[in-house]
Formats: sequence, structure tokens, C-alpha cells
Amino acid sequence: MRYRLFPFVMVAFVVVLLVSNTVAVKVTQLGPFYFDGATVLFPLTYIFGDILTEVYGFKRSRFVIWSGFIACAFMALAYSLIGVLPAAPDWDHQEAYRAILGQTPRIVLASLIAYFCGEFTNSFILAKMKILTAGRWLWTRTIGSTVVGQAVDTSIFVAIAFIGVIPWVALVYMGISNYVFKTLFEAAATPATYAACCWLKRVEQEDYYDEKTNFNPFAVSIEDLEK
Repeated sequence: MRYRLFPFVMVAFVVVLLVSNTVAVKVTQLGPFYFDGATVLFPLTYIFGDILTEVYGFKRSRFVIWSGFIACAFMALAYSLIGVLPAAPDWDHQEAYRAILGQTPRIVLASLIAYFCGEFTNSFILAKMKILTAGRWLWTRTIGSTVVGQAVDTSIFVAIAFIGVIPWVALVYMGISNYVFKTLFEAAATPATYAACCWLKRVEQEDYYDEKTNFNPFAVSIEDLEK
């Protein structure tokens, strides 16, 4: 089955993911929350993930998650390769480039592993909850899957990226701040998620239930887009 809007949702997901990883170098503070710039945008990927799984099913969501993973890996590799090229004699911004785009291998590894585990956890829980609730109470699925998925994502990223780098107290505070902010962000966006899901279901004439789905995250294939 071919969908009219699936490619656009997929592209939007990957674009938000790439931008959020790029702006992660900016550290900010809003009230009691202390976090990097990615925290502001990254919850949008979970919203898109919820929409993809709710409307199109886990198999297509799995394909999109892998697409995002590959795009992020390529982006990090490109930034690193361009960074090691010698700067022109009259271009004096090499250190600025390294500071903004010169991601360390540890941060890249943490980001990719956390993204992979968190997104698949989110999609798996939402797909299973949809069957258990017979498609009712969408808010329980979007929020419930986010609570678990963001916990997995945040804990893995903070542990891999910062253990041994910053004090334990700061590490715990950063993890809690990131987790609470991202979870509250998506909970607040529930009405928009509802509206997007309802609109897409109506336009695509689809409301997929993963009753016979293979949930192995590595069982991805191009046929997932055709079934």
C-alpha cells in the first residue's frame, strides 16, 4: 500500500533529529532545568515516532528509525572528516568549527546508542498498548511510551557521554532535568499529537494494528514500506 504523506512525515522526523543533534552543543538553563539545546527539539522526534507507529505501524516506524540512525551517523562522520581538513590560510574559524561541529566520538556513540534504544522502546510500547487498549485512549499510549522511552534514552546518553567526566551530583541533576523537561514537553503536545494522528488516519485511510508484527528492531527491510 502506498501512502501519500508517509514520505513527508519520515523526512520531518529525520530533519528534526539531525537539527537537534547539531544544536546539542548549546547549553542553556530555564528556571530549574539545565540542559543542552537538543533537549528543546529532540522530544519532537518522539512525537513523530508516536504518530508513525500509531498511524502506519511498527514496521514502517522501524524503517524510519533506522533511516534516522544512518543519517545521524553520516552527519557525525561528515563533520569529523571536514574538521580534520587543513584550514585555508585566510580562514581563521577552525577552532570555532571544532567547538560547534567537532563532536567527540564518545558523544556521538552515546547519542546513537541512546537514540536507537529509546526510539525502539517508545515505538514498541505504543504498538503493544494500542492492541491492549483496542485503539482507545491514545493519550495513554503517547505519554506512557514516552515516559519509558525517554527514561531509556536519557539514562543511556548521560551514562555513556558523561560518567567520569562530570561529578555524580551534576550527572544526576542533568539526567533528571533532561528527562523531566522532555517528558513534560511531549505531554503538553498531546493535543497536537491527537490532531495529527486523526488527520493522517483520515487522509491515509490507515489505522494500523501490529497484531502479527515481528518486533525485532534488526528485521528491517524495504518491503516494510510496501506491506
